[in-house]
Amino acid sequence: MPQRTTRERIADALREEAATPSALAVEFEISPHAALSHVEHVAKSVDGPDEEFLVRPPQCEECGFNGFDDPLNLPSRCPECKHEGIHEPAFTIE
Repeated sequence: MPQRTTRERIADALREEAATPSALAVEFEISPHAALSHVEHVAKSVDGPDEEFLVRPPQCEECGFNGFDDPLNLPSRCPECKHEGIHEPAFTIE
């Protein structure tokens, strides 16, 4: 059986449970930014009627802001209160 690609394995992992870029980075031994890149491609490939790609957007720990322009991103600080504590986005396939 051919070896599955990293993207295929990430998609399988997201079908099991939600994960953040950092969690995927640890599991697949890649950087969080590489994990985001893979997740972007996985999101585009999930388009069947039986599956949906879902994103819990990043959220500021201080003020709760979660209206970031790009939910598939790792913002460094909140645009509202400038706090640097940001919960990472989380992804899942249901």
